[in-house]
Amino acid sequence: MQNKGFIQVFSIILTLICLFYLSFTFVGWQYNKKANEYANGNLALKNQYLDSLSTEKVYLGYTLKQIREKEIGLGLDLKGGMTVTLEIDASQVVRSLANTDDPVFNQALSETVAQNRKGSSSDFITLFLQNYERLNPNGKLANIFSITMSDRVSPSASNADVASVLRKEVASVADNSFNVLTTRIDRFGVVSPNIQRLDRAERILIELPGITEPDRVRNLLQGSANLEFWKTYNLNELSTYFSEVNSRSSEYAVANSPLAKDSTANDSTAIETGAAIVDSAGVALAETAEQDSDKVVITKSFAQYFNQPYFAMGQATGPIVGTVAKNDTSAVNYLLQRYKDIFPADVRFKWGFKPIDQRETYFELFALQGDGTKRGPALEGDVITNARADQGQQGSAWEVSMTMNSSGASRWATITGAEVGNSIAIILDGYVYSAPRVNDKIEGGRSSITGNFSPQEAQDLENVLKSGKMQAGVRIVQEDIVGPSLGQESIQEGMISFIIALIVLFIFTCLLYGFTPGMVINGALLLNFFFTLGALAAFQAVLTLPGIAGMILSLAMAVDANVLINERIKEELAGGKTLRRALEDGYKNAFSAIFDSNLTSIIVGIILMLFGTGAIKGFAITLIIGIAVSFLTAVYLTRILYEYQLDKGRWQKLDFMTPFSKTFSKEYSFDFLKGSKKVLAGIALFILICIVSLFTLKLNSGIDFTGGRNYIVRFDQPVSTADVQDALTPYFGESVRVITIGSSDRVRISTNHLIESENENIEQELVDLLGQGLKEFITPGKTIDDHIQSSQKVGPSVAEDMLKNAVLALAIALFCMGLYILLRFRNWTFSVGTTAALAVDAFSVIGLYSLLWKIMPFSMEMDQTFVAAILTVVGYSLNDKVVVFDRVREYMTLYPKRDLRSLFNDSLNAVLARTISTGLSTILVIICILFLGGDSIRSFVFAMLIGVVVGTVTSLFVAAPVAFKMMTNQQKKKEQQGLKK
Repeated sequence: MQNKGFIQVFSIILTLICLFYLSFTFVGWQYNKKANEYANGNLALKNQYLDSLSTEKVYLGYTLKQIREKEIGLGLDLKGGMTVTLEIDASQVVRSLANTDDPVFNQALSETVAQNRKGSSSDFITLFLQNYERLNPNGKLANIFSITMSDRVSPSASNADVASVLRKEVASVADNSFNVLTTRIDRFGVVSPNIQRLDRAERILIELPGITEPDRVRNLLQGSANLEFWKTYNLNELSTYFSEVNSRSSEYAVANSPLAKDSTANDSTAIETGAAIVDSAGVALAETAEQDSDKVVITKSFAQYFNQPYFAMGQATGPIVGTVAKNDTSAVNYLLQRYKDIFPADVRFKWGFKPIDQRETYFELFALQGDGTKRGPALEGDVITNARADQGQQGSAWEVSMTMNSSGASRWATITGAEVGNSIAIILDGYVYSAPRVNDKIEGGRSSITGNFSPQEAQDLENVLKSGKMQAGVRIVQEDIVGPSLGQESIQEGMISFIIALIVLFIFTCLLYGFTPGMVINGALLLNFFFTLGALAAFQAVLTLPGIAGMILSLAMAVDANVLINERIKEELAGGKTLRRALEDGYKNAFSAIFDSNLTSIIVGIILMLFGTGAIKGFAITLIIGIAVSFLTAVYLTRILYEYQLDKGRWQKLDFMTPFSKTFSKEYSFDFLKGSKKVLAGIALFILICIVSLFTLKLNSGIDFTGGRNYIVRFDQPVSTADVQDALTPYFGESVRVITIGSSDRVRISTNHLIESENENIEQELVDLLGQGLKEFITPGKTIDDHIQSSQKVGPSVAEDMLKNAVLALAIALFCMGLYILLRFRNWTFSVGTTAALAVDAFSVIGLYSLLWKIMPFSMEMDQTFVAAILTVVGYSLNDKVVVFDRVREYMTLYPKRDLRSLFNDSLNAVLARTISTGLSTILVIICILFLGGDSIRSFVFAMLIGVVVGTVTSLFVAAPVAFKMMTNQQKKKEQQGLKK
């Protein structure tokens, strides 16, 4: 084998890389286990344990925090949590930039808002431009925007030019909002959060695994970002007050020390600390549910909570009170709140945003001075027009410059003139990001903030200053919430289906080729699994339940590659070749078919990754990785093992045959082309029935394509879906639908009731309606919240985008498949035959979904999973077509004088044993997932089952006959043209 040494070295390096990255997951699990043992079920204690070690170097020089970040992340369906798609209010941006009362402009903007909320594939600015030009064909947007944006829009600019500038402004606002949201999420302490910009500039996707308080997340994400500039106190001005607080807190600690916990619990002035902890030290949002009911226990005086305090008692200057360990910030908050009446009324205390030490343990506390009668900030951040981080002259330290509008510049000159020698604190969302000292009065609105900034710190401060007051509000247009109980069930279901599918595959391969060849395949499958997990860990990908399905499917396709090779080896052995020569030729002759089939599946995976979201993208990534490593293990590593054993004089009598495989591993002589006419007639009748069904029964459209909400509800006893639907109809109208999910005690409730409502309390109102409608099904002593396992919301605008992407993905997939066959085989008849067969495969899934969605005991909706299923069917089914046409091409080269009908029939008969073997192995895996996997992938897997069966039939009776018919017609035309000449 050529490049044998390279393959061996590459495999060793890949193994070491996978071991390295997977080791972080195992180390993380060990510390998580220790934390569970320490906490004994107390979530707050568990997080406290992990937090205390987060900055300790515990493995290969990595801190526990870094190790947890490098673990294989679990998706929302496995861990529970929340995913949200936010949309920037572009209308607010446009209105603020226009500053006009033009009635046509306002009407166009109002109509655009309505269109966008109902759903549109166009972005907001495009819709606005269309509506404005329709209402005022001769109107010029430059007349409106050139006044307020004279530096970017000239009075002679075309409407298209103005629209281009507006898009950039919306994108800029989205960037600022993205920065603000990223900062807020960083303070959650969530492991493996994900925030990313989507294809439309005004949309942002946020995934928060482990979150259990969706209401707090909604409020936090949709709240406006406040950038403020505050005056500060010099600590020596507060010396007497700090002394008094220290004295009283010392007495308080002594008085309460014998019975601290009981006395704190009975203290009428005790403060609940959940929100304070989050606001002060960035403790995970998920932890606060446990801590909200806890009271702070004071064991020391105020000064003793500080690390080497430099209070005004020591005549210190500057606004920094001192540094406090993160775990002590709640105690300091408590004491400041308890004794707030000691301080002047305009004193405010705020924590620094970032820890000041490498271990991320200590935070600074700042003393601020309120301004004016409201005792608030001296200046609001909305006066900032621009900010830029850059190095000073001649490569000196980094600094941040900012510019203000005219009103801000005037006020800034007054503030800085009065505060020379003092610090001005820059605060975003209640945290101090910087407190630069004022050296001189600043006029003209241009300022430069200097300090010992690193490039990253300077960039962060630039982003903070650009955020200002968030220039546009955000609204949630899509939302998924998965409870942790549902996540645990998903893990169990996924693992059970995976283990059983693996065992079934192992047994099947041994039955098919004997113990030794079977175990070689099984070893390759285990190695494939190891490499796939290692790659997921290296890329820091998130593992989801569909991802597990993708892994299992890639294993089934790895079996397909091994079956192709082994069937080829059996053919060579039957031709009288020695075992070594048969192995060489078997691997050589199977290579092209394996390469083509794997590459086409990867193409489908890439399309799914580009156009899918969430779980579908996770499936695609896992499938692509699995197919890539299966090519390595099946084509190269198994061959190296066989050659090594033969060189050692072992495995000399392998024949790759068993009594089981002999039942269908024989020479076939079917006339497929003759029988294809009857099969094509049957397929035509089936397609006709499906067309009728699509017009009568139609498809079960999911909320992905219509907009709406889904609620997964589990009761404590079996329920009738009809009874549940009847109970909810008076509250939700005819829009509500109820189906059973998995078991008779769990249902999914779908509705588009009030989907366009902008009421900020709409989620809770709908849950209340559910509670009222289902009160007779709710267990006494429980509420509807105890029964809701997950919820999902998709807005109409998102639904239309999903539908557009789904249709586009399917069209691109079919085009790519046909184009690849054309380029690979250099024969357009093969391409047409393949495309025709794939179209039948795809339509069969659609038709059967229409025929069966009212019958099957699981959901069969037209949603993203449905589209992913069709694309996967197309990719998998293409494997069969590639193998068939690869054999036809080979026989055309070997037997150039054989008539075309014999060539096609012989090729189909030659691959029949392989088709049966791979079909059986894949069907066995699919059945395991279908009956043992989670509900979220059952519909997907059922479509795969349809695809395997229908795809096998179309390979033999559609793709090949169509190509044969067209090739025959080509030959006849050539013969006729030859006779004419």
